[in-house]
Amino acid sequence: MNIILVGYGKMGKAIEEIAIAKGHKIVLKVDLNNAHELNAENAAKADVAIEFTSPHSAFSNVTKCLELGIPVVCGSTGWLDQFEAARQLCEEKKGTLIYASNYSIGVNLFFEINQQLARLMSKHQEYDVSMEEIHHTQKKDAPSGTAITLAEQIMAAITTKKQWVNTAAARPEDLSIISERIDPAPGTHKIRYSSPIDDIEIIHTAHNRKGFAGGAVLAAEYAISHKGVLSMKEVLGL
Repeated sequence: MNIILVGYGKMGKAIEEIAIAKGHKIVLKVDLNNAHELNAENAAKADVAIEFTSPHSAFSNVTKCLELGIPVVCGSTGWLDQFEAARQLCEEKKGTLIYASNYSIGVNLFFEINQQLARLMSKHQEYDVSMEEIHHTQKKDAPSGTAITLAEQIMAAITTKKQWVNTAAARPEDLSIISERIDPAPGTHKIRYSSPIDDIEIIHTAHNRKGFAGGAVLAAEYAISHKGVLSMKEVLGL
């Protein structure tokens, strides 16, 4: 598999290491200094692009890949206000877009646990739910995309929670997400259900970036033989 890496920061380097170990080839590394090289000539050499950049450039990078006819795996967060436009372009071009707020296999299993626990807890209104997330100081968006996904899953099951807030909850309908930025912290997400009698918590803690990078490479392997707008649920068969 020939891969274009769009974004060559810490995640890009971790993806490169795992991809090469699995026998794949990196044919182009794109960053701010050579963005013009993401063009038709180089796209013709690639089977897939893996995009990990920033909230400000993700949509542009994704649309460029779709316009060039390259299946794209995107792990950038903080740009989902433009996701519907990306979805429409992918469908128009009959292309492939895989998006996940987190590519870690462990986190995607955590998503499934979170949904199931929220469904169970929706029947017990004596418990109030809140969230915490911790990441490294270079992470630009807060709360994290993973935390937002978890919050949306909770609100889908617990309808008394109407919106998430990135502070302590001021109203019963608010779902509090407390964000901390501490080095070195690849990522921790905690969900707590508290009652006057007891607490129930589920926690996922990443020890390094290998889980995220390995999942992104797995998604890229899936992308080259599947069409449409997809997620890690399809990749992992959940």
